[in-house]
Amino acid sequence: MNSFTRCQLVISGVGGQGVLFVTGLLAQAAMDQGFHVMTSETHGMAQRGGTVISHLKVGDFSSPLIRTGNADALIALKQENLNSHAHFLKPDGLAIVNSAESSACSPTQTCHAIDADGLAARTGHLRSVNLIVLGFTLAILSYKIPDSPSFCAIDAVRSIISQKMNRNPSGSQTALLALNAGYDQGLAASTLHPSQFSQ
Repeated sequence: MNSFTRCQLVISGVGGQGVLFVTGLLAQAAMDQGFHVMTSETHGMAQRGGTVISHLKVGDFSSPLIRTGNADALIALKQENLNSHAHFLKPDGLAIVNSAESSACSPTQTCHAIDADGLAARTGHLRSVNLIVLGFTLAILSYKIPDSPSFCAIDAVRSIISQKMNRNPSGSQTALLALNAGYDQGLAASTLHPSQFSQ
């Protein structure tokens, strides 16, 4: 990924996990920095825990959909989404998965796993798993991909959260704490082998 060219991200999960909220944060951060942004979402049976997948394309694109083998990164908010949507990734694409199992990542993938559900329970941010995974992702991107897009910088996303939730200070604080908790885990995991598990 390069901040001066183009970027394609796939975010997937199930209904109620906040897939579209994560997409919106990244999209707004990119637009605020003058990037052209396109998004597309498939909601499925969201209210019944069905799959929700979002495509985010930043740069000079003519279609919002990401083709198989073209995504720079996949953010999977549930382990099963990694297997279902890994085909979107480039051969050298990066996968981030929310999983309590160290075997969630295939040895052939450039992949990092975080037990976001467990971290959410330990820190009391039970409804902020999506932000924990997002924070983790931003840390991995900043470490593994030095020229990762500037809209993926942690400060850019923090700013958008504060703007979006300015009328709900306590909610904003909770969201930022969850984002930061994931980011701290990502900084720790970034020194490990890509397939290693982040406790």
